Amino acid sequence: MSTATDADHLSDLRRQVREVVAAAGIAPRTDSWMRGFDASFTERVAERGWIGMSWPAEYGGGGRSNLERMVVTEELLRAGAPVTAHWTADRQIGPAILRVGSDELKAEFLPGIRRGEIVVGLGMSETEAGSDLAAVRTRAVPDGDGWRVTGAKVWTTSAHHATHIYVLARTSDEDARHEGLTEFLVDSDAPGIEIRPILDMVGEHHFNEVVFADVPVPAGRALGTVGQGWKQVTEQLAFERGGAERYLSTYPLLAAMVRSAARVRDRAVTERVGSLAAQLVGLRQLSVQVATALDAGEVPGRLASALKLRGTTFEKEVVETARYVLDVCGADAEASRLLVDGLAAVPGASIRGGASEVMRTVIGRSEVC
Repeated sequence: MSTATDADHLSDLRRQVREVVAAAGIAPRTDSWMRGFDASFTERVAERGWIGMSWPAEYGGGGRSNLERMVVTEELLRAGAPVTAHWTADRQIGPAILRVGSDELKAEFLPGIRRGEIVVGLGMSETEAGSDLAAVRTRAVPDGDGWRVTGAKVWTTSAHHATHIYVLARTSDEDARHEGLTEFLVDSDAPGIEIRPILDMVGEHHFNEVVFADVPVPAGRALGTVGQGWKQVTEQLAFERGGAERYLSTYPLLAAMVRSAARVRDRAVTERVGSLAAQLVGLRQLSVQVATALDAGEVPGRLASALKLRGTTFEKEVVETARYVLDVCGADAEASRLLVDGLAAVPGASIRGGASEVMRTVIGRSEVC
């Protein structure tokens, strides 16, 4: 396709997503990819082929580009659509299965993810480990032809809705702390799993602590190579950190702020909103670079970490600026609600998916092409 045709195609795709969102009649939310669980909306997205859309057709995927996927995710996040039910499985677990999963795992999981039927909770963080994944204490020990998992994970989004929990566990003791880790996909209803709710500061429940007490896991549920979990998870995190959700989580609040600013002529307001708009242009260009790298078969760890680092800082700036702008220009009911949403969400933005200090380390250790 020519460049003009590509642009026309992407514009048409944006229009389609906006029509689906408008027809759903949803109320926008900030942080909708974590706080907006709606299985019926996910079903609509799946029916349009917008889950697994960049996966190879041979595995039931849409065979489309990551740039096309970026357009869809941008529009869903821009609208504050309730996409939590499929977000992690589509963004992260499906691509990980495609990269390192067995044929059996691909056959078992990918079709269900595409249909929006599989909900995955990420069992990475632990109370003692924080953002240091190499310090995880959850263990998996051999048990016949399978494994037994014991330990606890924390801040597991949507675990109370999940059909499966992704678990990073230690399967052997090595001198090097990054060795001996393995990834697993565990049924949420397996015996020995306890899911404990964690409420945020406004009383909402999307986080959980998940306790594993000698949980049986079939051998075929190990993802990739046993003991190579660290290498695999660092590649997987490029998918988690490099998406539009790292700078568009607060976009509905930004849009509400712009509407308020348009009603009042104030130079300080204009300058602050203009600064945010300029940053957004740069972040979006970085997101395009990540999508382009993925289409080229690369694992853009450095780019993704840079986007995550700067994007989450931007999201906090949106909330802080909104406090000023909405005070000066006035806020309608929707803007006030979105501000409350943002105030509840952004304190964790620079921690989830890897703390900012970790992102700086990743960037500093990466080779510059």
